[in-house]
Amino acid sequence: MLKLEIVTPERKLIDAEVDSVTVPTASGEAGILANHAPLISALKPGVLSYTAKGTSESLAVSSGFVEVNSNVVSVLTDLAETPDEIDTVRARQDKEEADKELSAAAAAPIEETADIRERIEFAQAKLGLARK
Repeated sequence: MLKLEIVTPERKLIDAEVDSVTVPTASGEAGILANHAPLISALKPGVLSYTAKGTSESLAVSSGFVEVNSNVVSVLTDLAETPDEIDTVRARQDKEEADKELSAAAAAPIEETADIRERIEFAQAKLGLARK
């Protein structure tokens, strides 16, 4: 068993015993099971999923960090939303606005548009999760 903690600046979203966790990291999705090697990684916007007692749950997360140590998975993220909290109309608007900003900044160096691309990825994660 793993202890999963998901925390945003506003609240502790999850504090539960789980069987497995899949997190979107900067280097791709990472699957975490009991007795996983210690890990610290940047979190990228996407869908975090976990399984507890045979039931899978998912939520959309933005950028942040994940740490795995001694069967504890700590996720620190700027924003996180469960499927019930997702406002698809607002997520669609956020994506469209960010797409326009990215198009307007097409000549800018890629480093300068990282925040915009993260907003797009978070909106896409929310929209994908809401469709399930």
